Amino acid sequence: MRIIHGSGYTDEDKKGFTKLVYQNIFTSMQAMIRATETLKIPYKYEQNKNNAQLVREVDVEKMLWTDPGIQEAYDRRREYQLSDSTNKRIASAAYVPTQQDVLRVRVPTTGIIEYPFDLENIIFRYWKVRRRKWIHCFENVTSIMFLVALSEYDQVLVESDNENRMEESKALFRTIITYPWFQNSSVILFLNKKDLLEEKIMYSHLVDYFPEFDGPQRDAQAGREFILKMFVDLNPDSDKIIYSHFTCATDTENIRFVFAAVKDTILQLNLKEYNLV
Repeated sequence: MRIIHGSGYTDEDKKGFTKLVYQNIFTSMQAMIRATETLKIPYKYEQNKNNAQLVREVDVEKMLWTDPGIQEAYDRRREYQLSDSTNKRIASAAYVPTQQDVLRVRVPTTGIIEYPFDLENIIFRYWKVRRRKWIHCFENVTSIMFLVALSEYDQVLVESDNENRMEESKALFRTIITYPWFQNSSVILFLNKKDLLEEKIMYSHLVDYFPEFDGPQRDAQAGREFILKMFVDLNPDSDKIIYSHFTCATDTENIRFVFAAVKDTILQLNLKEYNLV
């Protein structure tokens, strides 16, 4: 939203993300090092056992990255928690994050973030909320935007290696759309990371995680339509429409198009509420 409808990011703003980018890379390498132990993947190069303790060093990290053991851990990333942007290697001393890097940086939301923006002379206020304990603060909001990562169908939770991340998203979605505070709020479902789904579904089959899927393997469109139906079917109110969009959050043109549709949806719902249409 800041890129499309705001002032975007200046070079100085981008420099402020440098530490976060490196932190994401370091955290991802740590996750792969732990995964080699959990998944019992051996290092091919003996010296990388010691290098694993020094992942803060860029040169050492490069050596670790080329180890076939780390590469296998990366290939099996669906079996543990790893950032989607890990394969973006950034090593230059003069590195300044690009706009795409900024979009891919993972910054956990721990409270409430408000971002107002002007969309064709109409002021929208967007709140980003992560924790369920904050939800009651938003009684009678116009619309709820719920984000689902399509690529998480084969991933597990950080807190539990036995719980599927998409199943947890389904449970949260069911809870939110049935809250009494949101009975008059429209629901807009974003099925995000469609690009990662297209890549992943070629080797990780949806039916292995959701046996009820009876569509063709390696078919991203069939997969995403199945996932959409799983979420829509959670809606107990047949009169309440779930508006849905397939998105790629790092593709600003895709998001620009989607939010133009979202704006029209929200405006039409408001006009209808006040009997103006």
